Parts: sequence; C-alpha cells; structure tokens
Amino acid sequence: MSQVTVPSPLATLRAVFIGYLPRVFQARGWILAAMPLAPVGTAILVSILVQAQGGRFSSAEALKVFHEALLKVLLPVMALTAAPAGVREDLEQRTLPLMLVRPAPVWMYPLSKGLVWFAWGALWLLVAAAGLLFLGASTESILRGALALVGLYWAELAFLTLLGLLLKRGTLWGALYIFLFDPLVRILPGNMQRLTFMHYAESIAGSRSSEVGVRELLAQTQLETPMGIALAALFVFGLACWAACGWKLHRTPVGLSGKDAEG
Repeated sequence: MSQVTVPSPLATLRAVFIGYLPRVFQARGWILAAMPLAPVGTAILVSILVQAQGGRFSSAEALKVFHEALLKVLLPVMALTAAPAGVREDLEQRTLPLMLVRPAPVWMYPLSKGLVWFAWGALWLLVAAAGLLFLGASTESILRGALALVGLYWAELAFLTLLGLLLKRGTLWGALYIFLFDPLVRILPGNMQRLTFMHYAESIAGSRSSEVGVRELLAQTQLETPMGIALAALFVFGLACWAACGWKLHRTPVGLSGKDAEG
C-alpha cells in the first residue's frame, strides 16, 4: 500500500496561487482594478482640462485624491470586495471540499487564496499611486504613499477575511469598524489611536499632524509612529490575521452539507 505524500505548505501556497490566479481576470477582479484608477484618472483628466484653458492645477490636489479618495474610501472598499472572494466564498458555496480531495495543509488555504487578491489589488494601487506624479506630487510622497496603500490593503484584507471566518456577518462588522470607528482616530484619546488602521497608514504616508481642525473640538493629541514601525505593525497584524484564519479553517468541519460546513 503506497503512502500518501502531503505537500509542503509552500508547495500548497504555490499550487493554490497559480490555480486560483485566473479568477482575478473575471468581473470582480476588474472592478477591483478600476477602483483605485478611477479617482486618479479623473483628477488627471481635470488637470489637463484646467491647464488647457490656461489655469493652474495645484499639487495639493494630489494629496486630496490620495487621502480623501484612495486611503479613506476606495482602499477599504477594495478590501471589502476582495475578502469574501477567498475561503469564505468557498465555504458558503460548499466548494471547498472539492479543493481538499488531495491531501494538503488546510491552514494554508486562506493565505494562499488571499495572496492572489492581495497581489492583484496591490498592483493597481501602485499604478494609481504612480499616477499621482502627473498631478504634481513629489517622488518621496509617492513612495511613502505607495507603501501606505499596500500596507493598509494587506492588513485590512487579512482582517476582513478573518472576520468572515469567525462571524456570520463578518463583512458587515468589518465595514462598521473601518468606516465608523477608524475615522475617529482624530478624536480618540491616547493609545486608542493605535487601534485604528488609519493611524499607521497616515504615519507611513507622512501626513500625521499634531494639529486638528476647528470642527474637532474633542480631539486629543495626535500620536506619532515612525514610518518603519508603522509599516511593520501593519505587516505583523496582517500576518497574525492570516495565521488565525488558517487556525480557524483547520478547526472547522468541512463537508458537502450541514450547518458546520458553512463556518
């Protein structure tokens, strides 16, 4: 009787990544790609029209596009779009058992599938960041902004994937956290600011400020985190979430039917 050989975790990651990669070229993948490109492309078009009429397009507009459109809105929406496309979708559709016909380390599947969507989304975030050069942004701000976008996307995608495995309405709870709690970074006291994604993203981008607007009367002193530490924090947090996803899936009974099969 021949002994079944279980592939290594890296072999599993590589096989799932390559096998699942064509999924990003479907509708969801192209919608994901269009999200960061839309505001940057629109801003570039507006700048061309303004300059063609003899006007001036301030480079400050590039920062507005980066912070108000990319960082605060579209990137979280990208994570919310991509997260359910991983293992959670397979559990709900009960197609995951078909992937487990061959022996493999089950705990590697969330990271393996998540890396596909991370790589695809990060690619277009980098393209969008590079497009800000045409709006007059400096090279340094573009590099820091690109790191902030990719780091934030990595952490939020892992976080939302984990919530999707732990909770029945994980995507909803994740959206509430990102869009309701995270923006409170300006008024959160002390170290509670470190519980927000935006604190680390803005620290990497170099836009953290000790001053706040007149509207933010309850604002506390804004904490400062060095860029390297902020980037490491997002990476480690994301890695911890992917590890927790693997642990959760490993302990979840997976079958073709039954309530437990749905997580």
